[in-house]
Amino acid sequence: MYDLVIRSDRVLAPDAWAPGFAPAAVAITAGVIRAIEPRDAALESRLDITLPAGQVLQPGVVDTHVHVNEPGRTDWEGFASATRAAAAGGVTTIVDMPLNSIPPTTTVAALELKRQAAAPQATVNVGFWGGAIPANLGSLEPLHDAGVFGFKAFLSPSGVDEFPHLSPAELEAAATEIAGFGGLLVVHAEDPDVLESSQNAGGSHYRDFVATRPDAAEDAAISRVIDVVRRTGVRAHILHLSSAQVLPRLAAARAEGLPVTVETCPHYLSFAAEGIADGATAFKCCPPIRDAANRDLLWQGLEDGVIDLIASDHSPATRELKLGHGGDFGLAWGGISGLQLSLPAVWTAARARGVELEQVLHWMAGATAGFVGLPAGRIAVGAAADLVAFAPDEAFTVNVDTLRHKNRVSAFDGATLFGRVHTTWLAGDVVYAVDGDTSGPPVASARPPAGRLLSARQPPSARQPPSAR
Repeated sequence: MYDLVIRSDRVLAPDAWAPGFAPAAVAITAGVIRAIEPRDAALESRLDITLPAGQVLQPGVVDTHVHVNEPGRTDWEGFASATRAAAAGGVTTIVDMPLNSIPPTTTVAALELKRQAAAPQATVNVGFWGGAIPANLGSLEPLHDAGVFGFKAFLSPSGVDEFPHLSPAELEAAATEIAGFGGLLVVHAEDPDVLESSQNAGGSHYRDFVATRPDAAEDAAISRVIDVVRRTGVRAHILHLSSAQVLPRLAAARAEGLPVTVETCPHYLSFAAEGIADGATAFKCCPPIRDAANRDLLWQGLEDGVIDLIASDHSPATRELKLGHGGDFGLAWGGISGLQLSLPAVWTAARARGVELEQVLHWMAGATAGFVGLPAGRIAVGAAADLVAFAPDEAFTVNVDTLRHKNRVSAFDGATLFGRVHTTWLAGDVVYAVDGDTSGPPVASARPPAGRLLSARQPPSARQPPSAR
C-alpha cells in the first residue's frame, strides 16, 4: 500500500525502462519514490492521481543561485516569499547566496542566523553558500564543516559594503585555503580595473550601461580564475556567464583537465540588448544582457557542453531601488527577479530553438543537483518525491501582480511564456497547486511550509560533477 501514485503519459524517469519521457506510474511512500511501473499497473495506494493530457511529470528544478536576502534586507526578499515563488515555478530546492543579507554568511554564527530564519518559513528545500571576503580568509574551514556548499567571492565590488571583493592576492589565498580542505569556490568574475576604465556618466540609454560592463571585464577575470585553478588545484565555478567571447577560453581550460565549471542564466538566454528600451531598468543586471548574437552563442555553449548548467541568479530589490531613479541605469539596482519564471522562460527559448524539454531539465535540475552534490533533480527509485506536473505547451502572459516574489518587479513582465506549473510536490506533499481555471492567473493553494534545510554532507571533491549531456 503506497501513500501516493502519480500516473502520466509522459514521465521523465530515465532510470526506469526508457530514456526521456515515457508513460509511467510513480509510487511514493514516506516522501520517497518506491517504484516506477507501467502507467496502468495495478498499484494499491491511499491516493491515486492521473495527470491530464498535456501535463508531464518531471523532477523539481534545483536552483543553485538565489539571493533571498534574509535577515537584514527582508524588505527586498525573504524565505517565506522566495520559497513560495520557487514552489510556484516548479523549483523544489534552492541554494541561497551569502549576500545581500545582513550579516552576510561569512561566519558560522551568520549561517546559524540564516538557518533560524529559514527553518520555520521554507516551502521548499534550502541550502546555503558561504562567502569569502578579505576579513574571513584563513578561517573558511569552520563554515565548510558547518555545511555550506562552497564559498562565493567577488573579483570586483559587489554593490554592498559588507561583502567586499577579493584582490588578486586575496583570491589566490582563498583558493589555496579552499583547495586545502576540498572545498568549492564560486566566483562573480568581472575585472575591477576594466570596469573602472569603462565608466561613463550613466543615464537612461541601455547601450551606455552595457559599455560600462564590457566583455573584456569577464574575459580578464575568468582568465585570472583559470590561472589560480591551475596553480592551486581548487575546484572553481564561474557564476552567471554573460559574455560568449569567453567560451573558447573555458573550453580550453576544460580540455586541459582543470576543474572549472560555468553557469548562465535565464535572462541571458531569453533577452537581447537590441530589445531593451532605454530607461527599462528592470533589465539591469551585472554582468549585463548582451546582444542577440551573443545570446545565440551562449545557447551553443550549452549544447556543446562548455556551459554546464542554468541557474536563476534571482537577485531582487525593492521597487524603489529597481525602478525609482527615472530610468537611470547607473543608479538602479542591478539584478533580475526570475526565480518563479526561470523554468518557463528557459523552456520558451529552448522550445523555439528545437531543444527538448529533457535537455532543459538536465541543465536546471540534474546538472545543478550534481554540481552541489545533492541526490535531487531526478525521478528514480530511492529518490525524494520532489516532482512537478508541468504543461509544456500551455502559454501564459506574465503579470507581475500574480508573482509570489516580495517585490513584484520583473524583466519578464508582459512576456508570453510557454510551460505552466500545475502542481509541485515536495517529498510527496503538495506545496503548490493551481486552483480553478488555468486560463487565469495561477492561485496557490494554502500549504504550510514543508522545506528542509540542507547541508553539504560530503567533501566537494567527492561529489557528483554535472553529468555529460
